[in-house]
Amino acid sequence: MRVSMTSAAAHAGRANEDFTGAVPTAAVLIDGAGIPGSEATCRHGVAWYASRLGGRLLGLLSLVRYRSLPALLAEAIEQVTDDHRDTCDVADPIAPSATVAVLRVSDGLIEYLVLGDSFVVLDRADGAPLVVTDPREVTISRSFLPALEAAPEGSEEYHGVLRDLRANRNRAGGFWVAKNDPRAADEAVTGSCPALDLTAAALLSNGASRIVDRFGLTDWPGAMALLSSSGPAEVVRRVRRAEARHAVAADDATITYCTGLGGS
Repeated sequence: MRVSMTSAAAHAGRANEDFTGAVPTAAVLIDGAGIPGSEATCRHGVAWYASRLGGRLLGLLSLVRYRSLPALLAEAIEQVTDDHRDTCDVADPIAPSATVAVLRVSDGLIEYLVLGDSFVVLDRADGAPLVVTDPREVTISRSFLPALEAAPEGSEEYHGVLRDLRANRNRAGGFWVAKNDPRAADEAVTGSCPALDLTAAALLSNGASRIVDRFGLTDWPGAMALLSSSGPAEVVRRVRRAEARHAVAADDATITYCTGLGGS
């Protein structure tokens, strides 16, 4: 498997709360989430949580070949929670959390996992790309959009609405992310397909998927064609231009692009 990747913070001088990495047979993308005030619950911060979770998960993927992806994610969540449960309030609703996307090559299959609103996109040799994400947070967020749009971005009212939204995390009828409960991994969207059916695959944070789902600069076949011709950095560059043009606050944007999935 050959991998190229780009990860860009929303603003210069600001910590990038995304993480991505790869080992010879797997790739991981983590999109950390937090709001102002979370420092009071976790002294490490969102970027630490994202990178620690990604590193733990990559280690497990490298060493443990035959356990399911949800089982490996659950173990990684448990390990990271143990890393800071004695110093931080890991159960607080605003403590750091993250969405997760994983791709693994295993015995001629491509296995994937998505927890939260990150994306795995599988470019099929015969047919349109298979786009995998977990829509539950996006669906639930719709009811909060009027209040978010009415409040000045960054204000206490705005963050209060975010707190109310995030109270729906990791509960029945809500949406699921990696945080302190390893059982969240059982809620991930998973699947597999023959590696030889695919020409490429991409993992994207929701800051990078904006090229399709927010700004409509292209569709998913077009996005995969752009990744093939110009690479992940060009996709992120176009997202940044669209954010500036539409006066939309930038988000951390991360893409991992994988080819040679059949071993060629």
